[in-house]
Amino acid sequence: MGWFVDLNFKISRAFDRLLPAEMSVEGSQEYRRKLLPSILKPNSVVWDIGSGRYPMVSAALKSSLGVRVTGLDLDKTELLAAPAGAYDHIVVADATTYSGSGDADLVVSHCCFEHLPDCAGAFGSVASMLRPGALAAIYQPSGNAVFAKLNLLLPEAVKRRLLRMLGANSGRGGWPAVYDRCTPAQFADLARGARLEVVDLRVFWISGYFMFFFPLHVAWRVWMLMARAIVGDQAAESFYIIVRKPDVQSN
Repeated sequence: MGWFVDLNFKISRAFDRLLPAEMSVEGSQEYRRKLLPSILKPNSVVWDIGSGRYPMVSAALKSSLGVRVTGLDLDKTELLAAPAGAYDHIVVADATTYSGSGDADLVVSHCCFEHLPDCAGAFGSVASMLRPGALAAIYQPSGNAVFAKLNLLLPEAVKRRLLRMLGANSGRGGWPAVYDRCTPAQFADLARGARLEVVDLRVFWISGYFMFFFPLHVAWRVWMLMARAIVGDQAAESFYIIVRKPDVQSN
């Protein structure tokens, strides 16, 4: 069975090379390898929401830049499982209700908000963590993605077996997802509702969930091209949003 899946992955990747180049930019890697290093400043205070045992800032990078990182997660076990030295502090709290002290120079979050039942509350929490003028960078799978719709329909046990079989989450995740207002347009609205300015919003058009079976992958790609032509960026698979807390909060 393994050889069959591997072969389909190879053919699916080859097929994707026939599509426009931007359709094959992997959002999670773009966020972690390019975006975060570009906005992470020396000696800054960083809050990492929901990364648990997989912090967005490595211990080595944290040390080289002299940054201080606080990890916030609902699960203390996840935070304690992070590599040694990754977090300077941990906070066990609900990201939808937590009230920060406005000390963060940067807030980061990667594949967390889809698990939260109240994303509006989470944006309010982000705003409370940030200093005036500071940024937050949030990466998300979109609630409009086909895999997200399937995620909501399939029983949790079935989803976990599929993820293990396909290696689609690289050993991460597996927590129940709700996708509360998790689309590019809705996130922009939620940010503004929390009095945050939208600095940048970039969408991505690829995921590996259907590569295990080439005909299904092609059908998904055709669907995506059609949806993109009709509704534009709202059909994306994933996206990141960068928001800024204004220097002066208006009433």
